[in-house]
Amino acid sequence: MKEKIIWITGASSGIGEALAYQLNKNGNKLIVSARRKEALELVRLNCEFPEKVAILPLDLSDFDALPHIAEQAIAIHGKIDVLINNGGISQRSLIAETKFEVFKKMIDVNYLGTIQLTNALLPHFITEKQGHFVTVTSLMGKFGSPYRSGYCGAKHALHGFFDVLRMEHEKDNIDVTLICPGFIQTNVAKNALTADGSAQEKQDEATANGLPVATCAKRIIRAMDKKKFEAYIGGKEIFAIYLKRIVPKLLHSVVLKSAVR
Repeated sequence: MKEKIIWITGASSGIGEALAYQLNKNGNKLIVSARRKEALELVRLNCEFPEKVAILPLDLSDFDALPHIAEQAIAIHGKIDVLINNGGISQRSLIAETKFEVFKKMIDVNYLGTIQLTNALLPHFITEKQGHFVTVTSLMGKFGSPYRSGYCGAKHALHGFFDVLRMEHEKDNIDVTLICPGFIQTNVAKNALTADGSAQEKQDEATANGLPVATCAKRIIRAMDKKKFEAYIGGKEIFAIYLKRIVPKLLHSVVLKSAVR
């Protein structure tokens, strides 16, 4: 993955930030996006080649603005080779206690915003007869876990949409890679929404003991290079994928007995 023009959303922290550092080091030109311009500027300055990094703030829940932002992104270098859909937000609350607005935000940010941005860039990829959508979902896009109902729903939806996009646009030389991280050492748990919509503001043990984010980024880039359909990244939690396929009732019991929150 070298000498490409790569647009990364959710690039101000976590997996997106780690991807920016690694992809920049490899010699790619980057466009980094997130809501906070100041945080993006810090990421740019921390890159090995900051002159190859452009900043383009966006809010995935501002659906009307996203097509215009996609036009701006294309105009920066005249084309885009890869869009990494990494922006999103998690949840930690029981279904019965969660306000509808929290579920709506999960769908708006994690699903609809990603779809709107993808649709806005799709005509460019079709015209160029090449392009690569890399969408960071989650292992929660393949199976469920308590306290993450809205998050799981949105991530499952991404899999359905992007599997079809891959089928419909293979003829246009457009690739789709779905990245499914497990527990990664990021602030995803701290920023997760609770039942009333406020941030959890505390780390959980599984995330704190997860895979280092730099290691995760390297594995994502390897999957991008190989143009994999799906890549599962994490520790022993990835085996839940196979339990879900083969013995779903066993996975149900295992998850219920776990201490994950």
